[in-house]
Amino acid sequence: MELRHLQHFVAVAEDRHFTRAAERLMVSQSGLSASIRALERDLKAPLFVRSTRRVTLTEAGRALLVEAERVLAQVRAAQEAVAAVQGVVRGTLSLGTEQCVAGVHVAGLLATFRRRHPEVEIRLRQEGGLVLAEDVAAGRLDLAFSYRTRADSDQLRSVPLATEPMTLLCHPEHPLAAAGPVLSLRDLAEEVFVDFHPGWGPRRATDAAFATAGVPRAVSLEVNDVHSLLDLVEEDLGVAAAPRHFRHKRKSLHAIPLTGTGDVVYETVALLPPPQATSPAARALMKLLERSAR
Repeated sequence: MELRHLQHFVAVAEDRHFTRAAERLMVSQSGLSASIRALERDLKAPLFVRSTRRVTLTEAGRALLVEAERVLAQVRAAQEAVAAVQGVVRGTLSLGTEQCVAGVHVAGLLATFRRRHPEVEIRLRQEGGLVLAEDVAAGRLDLAFSYRTRADSDQLRSVPLATEPMTLLCHPEHPLAAAGPVLSLRDLAEEVFVDFHPGWGPRRATDAAFATAGVPRAVSLEVNDVHSLLDLVEEDLGVAAAPRHFRHKRKSLHAIPLTGTGDVVYETVALLPPPQATSPAARALMKLLERSAR
């Protein structure tokens, strides 16, 4: 099994198309097809189901994709480690982030990183925390800024960034706005909620808080971005339980501290692979983050 065969396989798996993958790799389509056939012979299993329009992974192909991505990530990390020993950080920094994470100003951090390490190509993707954790563990991302994971594993570790309580956001004329200086989760049992899709960190924190308190709630309006959530609350279509720093994004909304959440808070972390698998670019970014926090 050759490294280039794995590179070709991953490209076809990502594009689901031999022609597009060949164009991206800048190889001939016949050469790409021959490379995949050689890999299938080595593994004694078909990796793709081919049709005239697209290709899909077989069960063997899906199993190989996870390991192939991890192997290629380790190869990149090895190449970049050698460059780092020579005093140069180069290669690619693949970063994932949730929206509006506390404890890090992502744009400012990346701007500083680019000035310090101009030879590194920065790739950024915004996604929900569950997907980000999977991608870091699989080697598709070097690191991610996300809501905390339950526990570290042999493929994933977390570095704490910030912790803050949850706050209720509502329209100034909503009845809850005059209910008092603080609210318990039981005060919200009959409310209509605006919230993120279940994969996003704030939604997971809120779900955990209500589950811990034994209070049911109805999420009638699901969104995928912060501004849509705030717009819906501002139109009095529902209320939102959100990390405390969200209240500064829309001054027109009424913010009320929540009690009864116990140990359930919104905690953001940097998700990274184990130290031996962390790329030099990821380590350099974390050093910048540590300096900015001092």
